[in-house]
Amino acid sequence: MVGGGEGAFIGGVHRIAARLDGQFVLVAGALSSDPARARASGRAMGLAEDRIYDDFAAMAEAEAARPDGVQAVAIVTPNHKHAAPAQAFLTRGIHVLCDKPLAATAAQAQAMAQAAASSDALFVLTHNYTAYPMVRAARAMVAEGMLGALRVVQVEYAQDWLTEPVRNKQADWRTDPARAGAGALGDIGTHAFNLLEFVTGLRVEELAAELHSFVPGRAVDDNAHVLLRLGQGARGQLWVSQVAVGRENGLRLRLHGETGGLEWDQEEPDRLWHTPFGQPRRLLTRNGAGMPEVLKPLTRVPAGHPEGYLEGFANLYAEAARAIRAHGTGGPPARTALPTLEDGLRGMAFIAACQQSSAQNAAWVGLAP
Repeated sequence: MVGGGEGAFIGGVHRIAARLDGQFVLVAGALSSDPARARASGRAMGLAEDRIYDDFAAMAEAEAARPDGVQAVAIVTPNHKHAAPAQAFLTRGIHVLCDKPLAATAAQAQAMAQAAASSDALFVLTHNYTAYPMVRAARAMVAEGMLGALRVVQVEYAQDWLTEPVRNKQADWRTDPARAGAGALGDIGTHAFNLLEFVTGLRVEELAAELHSFVPGRAVDDNAHVLLRLGQGARGQLWVSQVAVGRENGLRLRLHGETGGLEWDQEEPDRLWHTPFGQPRRLLTRNGAGMPEVLKPLTRVPAGHPEGYLEGFANLYAEAARAIRAHGTGGPPARTALPTLEDGLRGMAFIAACQQSSAQNAAWVGLAP
């Protein structure tokens, strides 16, 4: 693991998810850019002294040379520190699981793409919401034509934790444009954008965005409204906010097609509402009646026992383990729905297009297909 030491949030989430199904063991880490904190963190996690590293470059070199070196590395640093570690490990043939968004700048993202293109290693972007069972169910229903041609799609991700100026380790880097690249748009907007394209199977072709910073002195956006034109004539809206008082982690997706609608709410992740046109709404539940067998590997407990955030991350790690094992045999690749480097580049293009549109008074800006 690179990053994720003492005081970090997302590193702990990744460690829990990675070991939930017994597929990964944490054996080495460069857990902080502060060598003293990196050492203390590694000892607290029980790592062998010779596998606690002061920096990622030393770790990549040493682990690549070991006969028992790491097979994969999780990068859980702030956005601006994704690119260099990813390059260091990819060029040595070590698989990479990287937190989102892909990077802080387009130049960093392109450097990662170049490293991945010249490496035989796998790259996984941890858009964890794509691995929720009911999100996979929604995707399958759309693909099977149960909604008919999509007409209107809406996605929102609303939080309130940055309603006032906040000073702590998590807020400091997320509100620093040099480290984050973008504010709410990059932090949670990329999740919303990715979820929309993942479930619908459609690409956003054009968008018109208004970004705003409501908190005085904040140097990054904390709210964004985006109109979307998607493939096949569908139209959509995307709203993200970290100043929406009363909202905790309100990621919601609503899809409306010619013959039906779907609605999913991350705060009730085991439920998916389906409404065939002219009929009553029906509630589908994880592991409930009517769920396809393909979802079984994504669930761990019986119906009625909630699963959610940690399990979504764990599903990505379990799929990554399958992909890595299949890759090692030289046989056909494992069938997964893992977010890839391409998804990360799409997210970066989405951020750039929104920023360009907002700077031009919400003018329509195109996205490459």
